[in-house]
Amino acid sequence: MQTSPFGETDQLLIRDYDERRSEAALTSIGSLSNFALVRHDLTDEISLEMGRCVAARLRHQPEFIRIARDNLDRWRRLNAGAPSLLRCYKEWERILERPLEEICVLLSSDSEEGRRLRQNSPFAGVLGPREVWEMKQRFRHATTAA
Repeated sequence: MQTSPFGETDQLLIRDYDERRSEAALTSIGSLSNFALVRHDLTDEISLEMGRCVAARLRHQPEFIRIARDNLDRWRRLNAGAPSLLRCYKEWERILERPLEEICVLLSSDSEEGRRLRQNSPFAGVLGPREVWEMKQRFRHATTAA
């Protein structure tokens, strides 16, 4: 199990901060349905940026494909009773057999397929926890500043 780079107190402060920002965003947006759309769009933007960062890293260190394969093996064992997840993992296994550049293009794609596949990306661990956290913070700050 991966541990957070932040202590328990930091995690609570981050969670509290996120909740307060969510409440402020909801007030300014005006409705829960609009808030859900904004949050979903933000999640897609963050996912795309992480996909692009992973693709860039893979181009320089193709051995990171091993991380994805190891994750899929572990997840398949952990989720053996979840057929829909197993189908996702199988799809990723087939994708990982493709040439590296095709994988990188898919990770970086803003297409419907790219968004769908990034929801179950096996590249967890290629980017460090702090790097992911900082990326999410940049997007959240950019969204509230706009």
